[in-house]
Amino acid sequence: MNTSHRRSAYACLALSMSLVGSYVALSKPLAAIFPVLLLAWLRFGIGAIAMLRWLRKPVDEAPLSRRTQGLLFLESLFGNFLFTICMVTGVSLTSAVTAGVTMAAIPAAVALMSWLFLRERVAARTWLAIALAVAGIGLYALSRPAASAASVSPQAWLGQMLLVGAVLCEAFYAVIGKRLTTSLGPKRITSIVNLWGFALSTPFGLYLAWRFDFGSVAWSIWGLLLFYALAACVWTVWLWMTGLRNVPASQAGTFTVLLPISAAVVGMCVLGERVTSMQTLAFAIALLGILVATWPGRKRLAQHPSASGASPF
Repeated sequence: MNTSHRRSAYACLALSMSLVGSYVALSKPLAAIFPVLLLAWLRFGIGAIAMLRWLRKPVDEAPLSRRTQGLLFLESLFGNFLFTICMVTGVSLTSAVTAGVTMAAIPAAVALMSWLFLRERVAARTWLAIALAVAGIGLYALSRPAASAASVSPQAWLGQMLLVGAVLCEAFYAVIGKRLTTSLGPKRITSIVNLWGFALSTPFGLYLAWRFDFGSVAWSIWGLLLFYALAACVWTVWLWMTGLRNVPASQAGTFTVLLPISAAVVGMCVLGERVTSMQTLAFAIALLGILVATWPGRKRLAQHPSASGASPF
């Protein structure tokens, strides 16, 4: 892979995770108005309309095999549906600090699953980058004011397990996505995965929509919902899949540290939240991890999944 392709892939991965953090921060007003599963259903529905043209099979693309269809379903099940449920419910039963510390494990989980399922060789430098990412985001979460005991649910243990489940879901999303990019283009992957998300959330969405008062929602909230849906369903997924085509999944996982960083920046600049000097240091450590993972070496060999068929995916 030449330098320009590599830099372009890095830019796509970084922009994808930065957008995720941005819309997560800006989705607070949405979560306060819409039930989680109704919000997910509306998001997938808007995304499906926006990507109707992307569903068409390109002339030079092979028909979907049964294995590829199964991977597309799993990509949506883990990366869209279960991740949302585990994350939102887990935070509600624990605290934002607990969630921040737990989600710092995503880069390591992606690297381990890439090694197990894709047979990727994880370089020592990548492990160092992962350690820096985990240390940075962990320090950021721990430096935030601790939640009061009264604000923590007595079912905190269940919330912690759900947050661990969210980490595993995100790791599966990265690993399965890497396998899908070997046979499908980013646009088609994005549209089909979103369509599965819409199908999975439709029973819950219809039930909740029947009881919801849509007339009470302000126009500004509908505009925010449109941005949220396009960012979550279209832009971020397409950027991530585009970057994954030219970057090993284990290396791409280090870019997930940009999610909490961008969320904090948006919170500070848009929502008026404050970031301490210790949190700034934590961000610097996490960003150093990305720099270590992407710094050009003397020899860079493309690390593609094994073509021997040994990989479970």
